[in-house]
Amino acid sequence: MPTAAPRPCSHPGCGVLVSDGTGRCAKHPKVQWSKKVTAAKRITGRRLQQLRKELFEREPLCRPCFRAGRVTLATMRDHIIALEEGGLDEESNVQPICADCHDAKSEAERARGVQRAWSSYRER
Repeated sequence: MPTAAPRPCSHPGCGVLVSDGTGRCAKHPKVQWSKKVTAAKRITGRRLQQLRKELFEREPLCRPCFRAGRVTLATMRDHIIALEEGGLDEESNVQPICADCHDAKSEAERARGVQRAWSSYRER
């Protein structure tokens, strides 16, 4: 049975050839993803639905749009400081936001997350 040609280790900066099919050399094993022990507990279900309803009754317009002088109906309950970045799931850290503002904010948060993930890569 033919085997695949060796490929370089997929760890950034490592060029060791690997032929076992894992994509990583013995020096750079791939870390298995698991939920962080410190991950914030998210509010879900009916409790979240009630909180969304109360937020939109209290403040129906998108807060970032309103600050920019636009009038846009809010459709999402957003954490001002993302839970992943240390924010808490409480009312003082929540804002009403429209889909466009949410997408832009999420993209910026995602980029910061990628930076955090890549910053942990260093030669062992």
